[in-house]
Amino acid sequence: MNKSMNKSMVKVSLLAVLLTTLFACNNSQEPVAKSEAEVEAKVEAKVEAKVEAKVEVSETAKLHQLFAEHDEANMKLNPIFAMFRGDMRYNDQFGDYISDAYIEETFTLDKKYHQAVSNIDESLLSTEDKASARIFIYNRETAMESYTSGISKKTNMLPVSQFFSIPSFVVMLGSGSSAQPFNTVADYENWIKRAKGYSNWTDSAITTMNEGIAAGVVQPKLIMEKAIPQITAQVVDSPEQSVFYGPINNMPEEFSAEDKARLTKEYKKLITEDLIPAYKKLAGYLEKTYLPNTRETIGLSSLPGGKQWYQYQVKTNTTTDYTPEQIHDIGKKEAERLFAEMHTVKDQVGFDGDMQAFFEHLRTDPRYYYDNKEDLLAEYENIRERVNSALPRLFNILPKADYEVRPVPEHQERTMAAAYYMSASPDGSRPGVFYANTYDLKARPKYTMEALSIHEANPGHHFQISIAQELEKLPNFRRFGGFTAYVEGWGLYTESLGKELGMYTDPYQYFGALTFNIWRANRLVVDTGMHYLGWSREQAIDWMKSNAPLSETDIISEVDRYIVMPGQALAYKIGELKIQELRKLSETELGDKFDIREFHTQILGDGALPLAVLEAKIKDWIAEVKKG
Repeated sequence: MNKSMNKSMVKVSLLAVLLTTLFACNNSQEPVAKSEAEVEAKVEAKVEAKVEAKVEVSETAKLHQLFAEHDEANMKLNPIFAMFRGDMRYNDQFGDYISDAYIEETFTLDKKYHQAVSNIDESLLSTEDKASARIFIYNRETAMESYTSGISKKTNMLPVSQFFSIPSFVVMLGSGSSAQPFNTVADYENWIKRAKGYSNWTDSAITTMNEGIAAGVVQPKLIMEKAIPQITAQVVDSPEQSVFYGPINNMPEEFSAEDKARLTKEYKKLITEDLIPAYKKLAGYLEKTYLPNTRETIGLSSLPGGKQWYQYQVKTNTTTDYTPEQIHDIGKKEAERLFAEMHTVKDQVGFDGDMQAFFEHLRTDPRYYYDNKEDLLAEYENIRERVNSALPRLFNILPKADYEVRPVPEHQERTMAAAYYMSASPDGSRPGVFYANTYDLKARPKYTMEALSIHEANPGHHFQISIAQELEKLPNFRRFGGFTAYVEGWGLYTESLGKELGMYTDPYQYFGALTFNIWRANRLVVDTGMHYLGWSREQAIDWMKSNAPLSETDIISEVDRYIVMPGQALAYKIGELKIQELRKLSETELGDKFDIREFHTQILGDGALPLAVLEAKIKDWIAEVKKG
């Protein structure tokens, strides 16, 4: 309804309004103070205000409808991601993820909804909805740039690595060690249908890798030499030997005898006729065709368009405009600062020797390591209890979801990092999981355990991700999406809260926290060094060894991770530095009015944000607190 129509309606009903006004005035025996023209103008203003409110509601409703439509389309395109979010409607579907058709469909979706949300009149939105619209547009623009620059296509030419790729991910899902549910007969049937899609993915992966060979976009040789054994390990002689048989071994007792017999037969057929052949085909291709065409170089800059590709990775992983050179310098300065603090702790514990001797002492003295896996896992449970009891000191917002401590699955432990986290389901039916690596116990020092648990679980990743998922006021893309600089920056920032949580009472545990912090500073140096400045793998390993007492196992595993995930390792320290900067600013500006619990609520209360948006939010909060 337009404004001219509203004015006509106002004039038609004006007499009734005037009579009512006059009656009210005369009834109270007060003189009529306003002229007919004044009353008409006032009525018109009220009606127009109501119309504007309706338009505002309409624009708000339209925005959220667009968010919902895009979210629904995205879930259909990415059914496994939907499951991790707690949307189980597509659990019988595998998805594409790699073909040209998938890339094109994703781009078309991004382009359509970028345009639609850009057409929304921001002036009619609330502050929160404006932020959501801007973040949504930022996400679409970033994704569209990946497509138009050819980065999406080139990324899909590198579908297999030793650290994380679909083949190893499918093993996690099908073994029952991840989010794929195996609680009902329908769950088992869904996995059979989903798993059959893996052979299609394998065929598409081989096609894209052949295209990569032709285009000169291939993985480093050393990476594939580590990845191939993970894949060949799935080629076994009988289905009972396969990790995919795990759900059959753990079938719920309440299943009927008929269902158990049928599912066992169908799983054997799935493993024998679909999964083992797919892994065998992929392993054979990698060994005979792909490996001979891999490269000796390690950096992204050695690939066609590699420097521009890496700059894109820097931008998307840090949500900043920093250049690789700037980040390299930030890393060196941070490493120098932290190394000096580590030297102070060394002197505090009375070690007689230089830092390299202290590092060697920490690497080799058996007192700093457990002799069995059970003791290591038990200590993580102990840390969990101690940290959880101290959280109210620093937080007035807590997640509803809990988390469990589990060992990294055996099929992953040789090449996986020291620990990682898998998020809880939004409804709390599946807890979060802190996976601790129990392989090679001499590479898992006791003195890093408190900081590692804080980062991965509470108040780190589990805490932040669970709170975001529980923010039902936010659109789904903000509840379940994320920005690596924020998410990993928060995880690293929480390590600095150890003393405030009553942890790090042992100076060696504090030294462990400094070890992890300098590790993240080192990442800025070696990631930019390898992918932009031409560093060799050996240079990266040597830099890591000189600045931290990490085991050689951990150092090599981490450096090889940076090789296959260019730019991701930059997010931790860049994000942490921004949060630390905002805390110092808040403390300085607010003085006695500063409340650490409220500061953390402000950081966590809107889900993951680009760093510039987070900074603007905190500055607005500071201004509001100052006003009282």
